[in-house]
Amino acid sequence: MNLSPPDIDKRQSRIAFSRAAARYDEVAVLQREIGQRMIERLDLIQLQPEAILDLGAGTGFATTALGRRYRKTQVIALDFAFSMLLQARRRGSWWRRPHCLCADLERLPLADQSIDLIYSNAALQWSNDLEQTFTELLRVLKPGGLLLFSTFGPDTLKELRAAWSAVDGHSHVSRFPDMHDVGDALLHCRFADPVMDVDRMTLTYREVTGLMRDLKLLGAHNVTRDRPRGLTGKGRLQAMQRAYEQFRVDGLLPASYEVVYGHAWAPLNQTTSVCVTMDGIE
Repeated sequence: MNLSPPDIDKRQSRIAFSRAAARYDEVAVLQREIGQRMIERLDLIQLQPEAILDLGAGTGFATTALGRRYRKTQVIALDFAFSMLLQARRRGSWWRRPHCLCADLERLPLADQSIDLIYSNAALQWSNDLEQTFTELLRVLKPGGLLLFSTFGPDTLKELRAAWSAVDGHSHVSRFPDMHDVGDALLHCRFADPVMDVDRMTLTYREVTGLMRDLKLLGAHNVTRDRPRGLTGKGRLQAMQRAYEQFRVDGLLPASYEVVYGHAWAPLNQTTSVCVTMDGIE
């Protein structure tokens, strides 16, 4: 298993998403599509949850959809950006505001075995320790509870990564784990019956500046710790734009996304949430 840590600067990431909250929905087309596909997957699963955790809820698109689907269920929206949760509260009906928790997904302020369903759309890639995160998720799931998630795989934004690599050796795009490594991490952390699959989606732009703008409005621009400090010089930016041109097809520039879907169950005989690694037990 090769789960190299993405080494996200959590403070900068939180700041970026907080700043993006007011305009996030303008550009979150891909995130909404993925989230809707995840909601539809619940049609195939027999589950009547009493408590749902929307992990990495953002502006609450899925929180609201889950509340409508399970009208008698408590739905908790958790995000590490407070401004995102404010948007989620506003999205909710006046008679049913979601419960909101501002916290990091690697350290959940929730009781053991208190959640029936964890739904997490495009959030796990912001974890610096995926096995620690899975251990936490298993801890809060009730025996027989379900984890349903999406995240991004290594081919995500491959064109942007290649264009920047032609310019300098700095990190400009976050690293994403392979689908098989994510599945292995679920098994090592003692989740039961994990199922993984992948989908590939492409957004297109007339200019690469459109992609850069969308990533900034999403709060998803580069926040790795080894990112270049200071402003990007005009010369380097223009060089990256020229390098990106090699990918132009039919007058448009692609931005590829490898979308990884997964679900797994908390064991019925679950008594503890330790994560078994290749080196032993943590």
